[in-house]
Amino acid sequence: MNYLYAIAAVVLAYLLGSLSFAVIVSRCMGLKDPRSYGSNNPGATNVLRSGNKLAAVATLLLDGLKGWLPVVLVKWFGHDYGLDEGTIAAVGLAAFLGHLYPAFFQFKGGKGVATAAGVLFGVDWLLGLATLATWVIVAYFSRFSSLASLAAAVFAPLYYLFGDRTAWYVDRAILVAIFIISAMLVYRHRENITKLLKGTESRLGGTKKAVK
Repeated sequence: MNYLYAIAAVVLAYLLGSLSFAVIVSRCMGLKDPRSYGSNNPGATNVLRSGNKLAAVATLLLDGLKGWLPVVLVKWFGHDYGLDEGTIAAVGLAAFLGHLYPAFFQFKGGKGVATAAGVLFGVDWLLGLATLATWVIVAYFSRFSSLASLAAAVFAPLYYLFGDRTAWYVDRAILVAIFIISAMLVYRHRENITKLLKGTESRLGGTKKAVK
């Protein structure tokens, strides 16, 4: 493996992940900073509390894109530069950590659900689809976005582990990266877990007053 190219790829992935699109999109659309209302989380769900669905969708897609793009670029072109599956795992994890701890926004980022989904889709579209389906099913029946995210985080590494893995030793680094991402997602939702246990967590589709 070419370590110079690998380090450069990881740094660039982290910097891409550090683009907090919840804040950027909100500024471009003249909305209030999502870190100043609701859950104070710079993510698509909190942007939705502004009452602007377009801004929320744009945030969701862009946050997912920044997780997906570095992974697929290394998959598509990495072998030409001596980059292997270990680099794929590293850039996916770096983009995710960039979202959580963005260099451009005082290292105060979001929970990383959309970016993690982007990483999973980049690794394997079936893995991403299975994890997304888990989120949708749990969210539909429970009406809790946080519970759906926690369920998806728990099942993602299991889907990867028990999928059609014919090259375990090759993919071990990716499995470790997915476990780390899942663990961090659970950690970032610790306040939501407390609210779920207390019965005070807000549900999807609940009445929200638009933030001006």
